[in-house]
Amino acid sequence: MAGGAHTPVLAPTVRHFLDLSDAGGDALAAMLADAQDRKAARRAWPKGKADADAPLAGHVLGMIFEKNSTRTRVSFDVGMRQLGGTTLILDSGTSQLGRGESIADTARVLSRMVDAIMIRTDDHAKAEELAHNASVPVINGLTDRSHPCQIVADLLTMVEHGKALPGLELAWLGDGNNVLHSLLEAAGIFKFNVRVGTPQGYGPEPAFVAMAREAGSRVLLTQDAHEAASGADIVVTDTWVSMGQEHVHNKLAAMAPFQVDADLMAQAKPDARFLHCLPAHVGDEVSEAVFESEQSLVFDEAENRIHAQKSILLWCFGKL
Repeated sequence: MAGGAHTPVLAPTVRHFLDLSDAGGDALAAMLADAQDRKAARRAWPKGKADADAPLAGHVLGMIFEKNSTRTRVSFDVGMRQLGGTTLILDSGTSQLGRGESIADTARVLSRMVDAIMIRTDDHAKAEELAHNASVPVINGLTDRSHPCQIVADLLTMVEHGKALPGLELAWLGDGNNVLHSLLEAAGIFKFNVRVGTPQGYGPEPAFVAMAREAGSRVLLTQDAHEAASGADIVVTDTWVSMGQEHVHNKLAAMAPFQVDADLMAQAKPDARFLHCLPAHVGDEVSEAVFESEQSLVFDEAENRIHAQKSILLWCFGKL
């Protein structure tokens, strides 16, 4: 327009999901509601049938795996298909990432070829660098720092089984790892409390504890497994040894008193439920009696990875 000022067109903000705080409480609540609705709407359908609205038809999710995966790989793949989209998989052994191509260049190339990127890797800094250089959404499928996708599935499982999140008492037993970090972040967002039982030297990063406390969550740090489990609504553990960790024997010895067995579950509330993100080493972090008990929700939790990933994807694409 001659003589007139041009109004700049601002590029839409890209929604990355590297941690739960990237979305925030309102968006996470919307994800949980959408996941429940979509799950209910397709009950008894074939797993590969697209949802009625197929909201991501025509969209492609690129998935980068630098760590082995079962649930993350299958849930994102099937979830994307149910949303009407497609996926492709890259791993370090069959892509140029394994031959030294930079994360930044990978981000810029994939942004021109796919609509979103999921990365499962060892170093959180890689996910951050990918997001910094990508012009499409980047989702953290797991890093050494956090595991937000798992926690959306965990929250969904708790809510499905009648556990109101505000004021919930959650006990964590074992290693203060990436899953616990994301649970602490969720505790601050949804105002539930966390009782962390870990051996000395294996606690969570202090920053995540501080974040939860500053948001109003009560966080107990203890080296007494029974104190951690006492009065809990939900008892959670994870494998004691992650892929690639060293000094395994010393760690296993330190963790032994924190096995979730029937005696430990008896410290929790009578209607307490047990969660484990899997894979489980039954006989180490959890006894077979607890793992196979009616209190155990581990396979509901695993299934809910699909429904959680779908809601995360829809939020990233601005459809929630």
